[in-house]
Amino acid sequence: QVQLVESGGGLVQAGGSLRLSCAASGRTFSSYTMGWFRQAPGKEREFVAAISWSGGSTSYKASVKGRFTISRANAKNTVSLQMNSLKPEDTAVYFCAAGYRVQIDTGPSGYGSWGQGTQVTVSS
Repeated sequence: QVQLVESGGGLVQAGGSLRLSCAASGRTFSSYTMGWFRQAPGKEREFVAAISWSGGSTSYKASVKGRFTISRANAKNTVSLQMNSLKPEDTAVYFCAAGYRVQIDTGPSGYGSWGQGTQVTVSS
C-alpha cells in the first residue's frame, strides 16, 4: 500500500479556484489508479474524480465535469485536483485514494489506501 498526504485545501469565495495535491509514498505509484472523494457533514463520501494508473483515462462526477481537472505526475508521486468555478455545494473534506492496478472505480471500495483529508470551504 501507499501512504497518502493531501494538501491545498482552504477557504475560497464562490467562483474561485483551489488546487489540491496528494503526495504518495512508495516506488510503485505508477501502478495505482488514483481517485478524489469528498464528504460533506452529514453526508456519505462521494466520488469526485479518478485517473487511471497510466493517466490515459479519467472520470468525473457529473456536477464537477468541466470545472475540475485531475492529473498525475508519476515521476513526482503526486496527483492533483484543479478546482475552478467553485460553488458552496463543493464544500467538503476532500480525500485522496489509491487502488492498486484497478480499473477506474467510482465507488470507495475499489481503493485500498486513503489520505486523512483536506478541508475545502466555499463561501457564497
